[in-house]
Amino acid sequence: MENQAVYDALIQKYRAHFGHDPEVVSYAPGRIEVLGNHTDYNEGFVFSAAINYGTFFAASKRTDKQCRLVAGDLMKEVTFPTDAVTPSKTDTWCNYVKGTFAGLAKAGCSCCSATVLQGFDGMFFGNIPLGSGLSSSAALEMSTGLALAKLYNIHVDPVALARIGQKAEHTYAGCKCGLLDQISSLAGQANKLVKTDFRSVVYETVAMGDNVCFLMCNTHAKHALVDGAYNRLREACETAAAHFAKVLRHPVAALRDVTMAEWAIYKRGLSEAVANRAAHPIGENERVLAGAALLEKGDVTGFGRLMFDSHESSRTLFENSCEELDVVVDAAKKIPGVLGARLSGGGFGGSVVVLVHPRDAETAAAALSAAYAAKFGSPCDVSVIRPSDGAHLVK
Repeated sequence: MENQAVYDALIQKYRAHFGHDPEVVSYAPGRIEVLGNHTDYNEGFVFSAAINYGTFFAASKRTDKQCRLVAGDLMKEVTFPTDAVTPSKTDTWCNYVKGTFAGLAKAGCSCCSATVLQGFDGMFFGNIPLGSGLSSSAALEMSTGLALAKLYNIHVDPVALARIGQKAEHTYAGCKCGLLDQISSLAGQANKLVKTDFRSVVYETVAMGDNVCFLMCNTHAKHALVDGAYNRLREACETAAAHFAKVLRHPVAALRDVTMAEWAIYKRGLSEAVANRAAHPIGENERVLAGAALLEKGDVTGFGRLMFDSHESSRTLFENSCEELDVVVDAAKKIPGVLGARLSGGGFGGSVVVLVHPRDAETAAAALSAAYAAKFGSPCDVSVIRPSDGAHLVK
């Protein structure tokens, strides 16, 4: 089992806290975003992968209407009734679970409302570094969703479950995220990337081959999207899409429908900042499609160059990078065996994902850590990332 030690610790903690074993246990991984940044809510394309770090959620049904939820790392409990689930202003970590529970209850109300009226004893525990840009929140939502859907016998397909997690982010956590993180956590497969079309929400897995792997470089720089930065970027994209819908001769529902050539010709009328924000996801969509063609030919070197281009776009156009991330990417460009590097996720801190030959992974990791320490006084954390299987029930 992936992360067996984490699972064993969760069961021990659950048994000690609640006095019984859980009825169900689920697991959901975090994700790396490999190519395609902020394209999901612009109805575009993304390459991502589920990773070998994740979150377990254990639960048992109660006989009353109380939900007892424990964060396994803090061993702190929050309680709430099944019939009055509202966002918490304190202990905000519980909002991801609360929002997912509320969405599942609504999805199941037509056929099994009586069972949803029962509360649960729940606990989650995982090993995804918080604030690392690896989507610990989506892993928590998807592990919660799988476990509680099983517990309450609610039938929900993967895309519907992803949307429930997304709505939890929107309405309970206050972050207007796209579906990338939830889909990646659900759809991942070992040694494969997930390529998703976020207009149709159709996804497929794509093999990368055995001659490459990823490094995750966690800078520990601030990664807080709920403070409004993410939402402001999304609003800029929506403003630009509305502009292009007026000036282009073909329908434009989102920036997915605009090419870079059209952006260059018809951007007049937008502020420089909004025009630049729009250029990033437009260019990213074209890079993802180009990357798919390169992988089909086995050209991972060309794919890596697109990753470097992607980060430069984040840095100069979208402005969702930061000095810590830029230092890692700039160092990666000079290290033998490194094929590509870029920020992974929303940006503003967190992690850099690096594409590297496995034979060079150890020396590249040491070089990246040393370059970061030379600039900031302490090394960044570098780990080998394996594309791994997606969310599933464990018990």
